[in-house]
Parts: sequence; C-alpha cells; structure tokens
Amino acid sequence: MSEVLKTVNASLLKLVGQGVEVLPALVIAGLILVMTRFVERAVRRLVRATVDRFIHNLSLQLLFLQLTSVAVWAGGILLACAIAFPDLGLGDIIALLGLSSVAIGFAFQDIFKNFLAGVLLLLNEPFKVRDQIVVGDYEGTVESISIRATEIRTYQNELVVIPNAMVFTSPVQVLTNYPARRTDLGIGLDYNTPLPEARQTLLRALTQVEGVLADPAPEVDLVGFGDSSIDFMVRYWTASPIAQVRRTKSHVVMALKQACDQADFSIPYPIRSVYFFDQDRYTDHTPNAIGQSATSN
Repeated sequence: MSEVLKTVNASLLKLVGQGVEVLPALVIAGLILVMTRFVERAVRRLVRATVDRFIHNLSLQLLFLQLTSVAVWAGGILLACAIAFPDLGLGDIIALLGLSSVAIGFAFQDIFKNFLAGVLLLLNEPFKVRDQIVVGDYEGTVESISIRATEIRTYQNELVVIPNAMVFTSPVQVLTNYPARRTDLGIGLDYNTPLPEARQTLLRALTQVEGVLADPAPEVDLVGFGDSSIDFMVRYWTASPIAQVRRTKSHVVMALKQACDQADFSIPYPIRSVYFFDQDRYTDHTPNAIGQSATSN
C-alpha cells in the first residue's frame, strides 16, 4: 500500500512541477491574447485612416477592416499557442490546422458560406450601406454589411439580421439605386366627365405639388372602363428614399382631390342602377293578368 501511495505522490509532484514549469508560458500566452485586442484596435485605426484616404468605396473599406481584424487575431492566437506549448512548433500548429480543416469545414460550413457571401457582397457591391432594399419579406435601410450578416433597419425601427448567404442567393430589390423613383396612383372619375379636360386638370395639379420632379415629367393615362368610373393612372417621379415617396404621395392625393372639387369632377362611389316599371302598364304579375293569359291560350 505504501508503494502505491509513493507512486501517487510522485505523480502528483511531477504534475505540479510540470504545471509550475508551464505556468509562465500560459501567463505569457494569456497576456499575448489580451495585447492582441489592443493591437487589433490600433491596426484597425491605422488601416481605417489609410483606406479612407485611398479607397472611397465604403463596402471595400469595411472589407479591409474586417479582414485586418481576422488576420491580427489569427496571428495572435498562433503566437500564443506557440508560446504556451513550446514543444509544439508553429509548423506543427499549421499542419494540425490543415489536417483538421476538413472537419472544421463540415462543422462550420454555414459560417464559411456566410463569410464567402459577405466578401462577394462587399466586392461586387450590389447595394451599399444606407441603401433601402427589399430582401424576401424584409424591407428597410442597410445598416451594415459584415462578413457574416447584413443588418437592415426596417421603417418601423426594427433591426433585422439576415445571413449573407441568404442575401447573396435571393433576389434583392434596391429601392435607392437610382436618384428618382416612379409612383403609380390610380383615380376614377364619373362617366360624364370630359376626358381631355380632366386629364389636363390632373396633370396641372401634379406639376404644382412639391416633391414631384419635373424631369422625368409626370404623366396621366386613361387605363380603362371601371364599374363606376373612367379609370386614370397618374404617374409621377420623386426622390427615391421612402420618406420622400410617402410624403409626396400624400400631397399628390390632396392636390388631385382639390383639383377635382374645383373643376366639379365627381369621384364616384360604386354605383348600382335600379329600374322601376310602371305597374299600371306592366301587370303580368297580377292574378287577373295570369287568368287572361290562360284563357287566351
């Protein structure tokens, strides 16, 4: 029994001794990781100042900053591992990472997929930060494009984080890609309305609304015969941000209604025609009329 205790005691002493020997390396490795955070911030500031001077594309600036952060952290972690485990050389660590790359790829394929999609989005730049876009069921203003996800702030001030892979493979409607955007607004007028005069009235009212662009010029088209009205389609252009589109649309609706009221044009409710027959002349429903009809037959 004493031999067993001696063996256990010797093993414990050996482990403690090895721990004491490794402790300084672990402390230094920990300090390197802490310093890596400060180095990463300093390098980001330096890179930001450089890219701001030479690169005017905001998406590319974000890409360089994010790749810089990844590179600094990767270097710091490799250096900390090399110091914490001196018997394991830097080449061995890289070889180990290479051998485990397949397993890591399967385990983190979604992360890598989003990373690659983020890089492609930042390089191709189908949309930019502060653009207003529609992706699937989400619509809003692009807050940021990172290497993992795209953040959209909806018009209700809600933040939506969409994985880059989903953004990259989905149709994206960029609402602010061009400086002007067209709005189509329908309006129906009574069938007794003089159409040429009505068209000119609506067009004149459009041109007086603040926010409606003169170039491209607004248009008023007759598009069909409705159940209760002749249908017009008012088409006008505004600045592309959604706030300007909505504000101008409200002003256009008020201006068109005022113009129709001043010109005495009626915007009809749904109409149903009811015909009343002269019951003294049309008496085929009465019992006498039915008997006379049977006798004549």
